[in-house]
Amino acid sequence: MRDFSTITACGECCTGCPKKLDGRCPGCIEADGRVPEWAESGRCRVHACTREHHAQFCGLCVEFPCQKITEMISWNPDIIRKMALLRDEYTGDGKQ
Repeated sequence: MRDFSTITACGECCTGCPKKLDGRCPGCIEADGRVPEWAESGRCRVHACTREHHAQFCGLCVEFPCQKITEMISWNPDIIRKMALLRDEYTGDGKQ
């Protein structure tokens, strides 16, 4: 079973990330979305959005899938499918 406490707003996991391991980044969850990658904007938009909607990650949001998700998580063209799979695993709907 996956440890969902390590899943970030965008569905990633900072555990094992080289930037976190060597101290360059505190991790999205630990820094409340304020990490070096988003220094210019102040806070990760995905993280801010999920906190506004009281969801740990996009797949658990009541508005999922919203129109903003593919724009905000543009680096992953399969984000809706990935979030749906994470949601199903989290809720137990993906069990066979």
